[in-house]
Amino acid sequence: MQYGICNLSIVPLRKEATDTSELVSQVLYGDIFKILEQRKNWSKIRLAFDSYEGWIDNKQYLETTEEQYKYLHKETPKLCIDLVEFIQDTNQQLHPIVLGSTLNALSILNHSHDGNIVEGKAPKENIIQSAFLYLNAPYLWGGKTPFGIDCSGFTQMVYKLNGYKLLRDASQQATQGEALSFIEESEPGDLAFFDNNEGVITHVGIIMKDNYIIHAHGKVRIDRLDHSGIYNVDKKMHTHKLRVIKKVI
Repeated sequence: MQYGICNLSIVPLRKEATDTSELVSQVLYGDIFKILEQRKNWSKIRLAFDSYEGWIDNKQYLETTEEQYKYLHKETPKLCIDLVEFIQDTNQQLHPIVLGSTLNALSILNHSHDGNIVEGKAPKENIIQSAFLYLNAPYLWGGKTPFGIDCSGFTQMVYKLNGYKLLRDASQQATQGEALSFIEESEPGDLAFFDNNEGVITHVGIIMKDNYIIHAHGKVRIDRLDHSGIYNVDKKMHTHKLRVIKKVI
């Protein structure tokens, strides 16, 4: 088994081994992964954080050792809490990184960083504060950054910043935590899941107080939440049908 680490800010993770393939997620600076298959230009990887798989360009990561991978995997993540920051290499060149990037491998990569860092588990009330960091970020299928993010990437990154692991897709996240019977039982920071006409869970958002929800739909936005689902305050209509509320923390 071979191992890799992302040494660039935002690297696309694709469904197939081609630049034109669907973006299924993004690999952020400091993310580590197992290399499942290598081709001339592409590698299929499995991310350590959430076991998500996809294809990454061979020019956009560095190989690392099994020992380094295991060491980094067991470490408590140290995360960039700035919207945009820079790391510096041994040639004094600056490289941009974004909110939620992992900084545990700075010494392995011979990089330095003097921005703000967060690590460890935070109180549940911090979830909404972290969610506001992504407010108005444009929707991007497969995105995980303030410059483009999808609904489950948004919830995953917000929880990650507070020391909690969510899986990558909304349908996967819906398998985590404890189901609540009513909205009235929920607290700010709980997750609400929504399904389509076929009953497939396709959307997730973070519950706020007073029956509001913050979620990525066109952009990261705040709407009303009721027993039917999400009521879009701009369109004055329901846009998502409520399936289940889960308490993960």
